[in-house]
Amino acid sequence: MRRTERHPVDGANSLWHVYQTVPFWKVVKNFIVIQLARYTPFLGMKSWLYRTFLHMKVGEQTSFALMVMLDIMFPEKISVGKNTVIGYNTTILAHEYLIKEYRLGEVKIGNQVMIGANSTILPGVIIGDHAIVSAGTLVHKDVPPGAFVGGNPMKVIYTKGELAEKWAKDPIYGKKDL
Repeated sequence: MRRTERHPVDGANSLWHVYQTVPFWKVVKNFIVIQLARYTPFLGMKSWLYRTFLHMKVGEQTSFALMVMLDIMFPEKISVGKNTVIGYNTTILAHEYLIKEYRLGEVKIGNQVMIGANSTILPGVIIGDHAIVSAGTLVHKDVPPGAFVGGNPMKVIYTKGELAEKWAKDPIYGKKDL
């Protein structure tokens, strides 16, 4: 279950009321920073931009691939652990604007997590340490630590134990330092 705060609106849909929920100039600043980061090939610079201007928590040695799209309204609600990879063109949302309400929720991505390309992460989820999210996945609920998940709707493909058994003899992933 996702952890989101629900905010009802009257009249027009919630997106119509967007600048009553978030300041216009904050959105402009966030847009510029996110667009710069989406295209820069310098991974350290991306993390610095996110920490400095978007007030995100980003762990050391975390890599955001080209074209990653962060929540433009509330990026400060996103935290990413250390040594994590966010794959190409992944979208991470901390808000949902619906017809009769808008919802806000923190997104917490753990340490040494792999998010595959073109995935979408919805607000209010926690992705546990050492989890793997396959490419093209819609993350609509929590991901247990060490699990391998994928699909739309997202399903657990391997639990932490099943993955450890599968990789036990692998020369790279079978090492105990994971």
